Amino acid sequence: MSVQTLIRDRYSELSPALQAAARFLLDHPNAVVVMSMRALAGNAALPAATLVRLAQRLGFAGWPQLKAAFVGELGLGTDDYGRRAKGLLARHKDATLLGEMFGVQRRNLELTEARSSSALRRAARLIERAPAVHVAGFRASFPIAYSFVYVYRLFRDSVHLLDGLAGGLEMQLRSFEKGDAVLATSFAPYSREAMTVVDAARRAGCRIVALTDSAASPLSLAADVTILFSATSPSFFPSIAAGIAAAEGLLEMLVAQAGAPGVARIERAEHALHASGAYLQSPLRRNRARR
Repeated sequence: MSVQTLIRDRYSELSPALQAAARFLLDHPNAVVVMSMRALAGNAALPAATLVRLAQRLGFAGWPQLKAAFVGELGLGTDDYGRRAKGLLARHKDATLLGEMFGVQRRNLELTEARSSSALRRAARLIERAPAVHVAGFRASFPIAYSFVYVYRLFRDSVHLLDGLAGGLEMQLRSFEKGDAVLATSFAPYSREAMTVVDAARRAGCRIVALTDSAASPLSLAADVTILFSATSPSFFPSIAAGIAAAEGLLEMLVAQAGAPGVARIERAEHALHASGAYLQSPLRRNRARR
């Protein structure tokens, strides 16, 4: 059980003072891992001793152990990739290694479908109704965001990729308007830039869709709709394959909602791409084009 799930499950059993502390931790998980206990207590307007009592009431020896649980849950440990890579070196001659990888990916897809089918429908309705859609994914999550924007732009113009190119993220965030939709994707360890986008979206009054790996992720805690994907991998780095699949499923729902006008836009975009020479053409297609 995750530490944030534990706090939610035990919340009703806590005293009012401990409930106030618990609410603050759930609302500010990033602050928990980067601030000292005294600084955190000051921000929460609580005695530091209250945080210690909360940790002990939840079954931890003290505050350091509760903080470590948050660090681990948010994927902020510093040695996990290296440790797992060393494990791969020890197993590189194992004939089952590739089979294990593809087996895990199949399970990731099955788990993602089971966890997110209803959320994909809710997210599609939210996104379709928004005047504009802003999509953010950084570092390893960038392929998910870029592929979503690339395809969605085939049948909708008001879709914008937030990439922070040349340090321009702050400028891109200025385009947020109340009622816009923001789709943000990240998995543990969560990107600082993704949370910058989510925080700006909340301030602007945007609706937020999180495409992430945990219901306790900082993106999910701020989102109107959370689409969960499984990032499990036997390799040293988490997998984005199920995240790509979830984004493609969301696009499928959006195409279905767009109806005939959406299909017409896709056909026009496809024709324009071929006419521009963007794609290599077979000799047969070239001959037909000349006629």
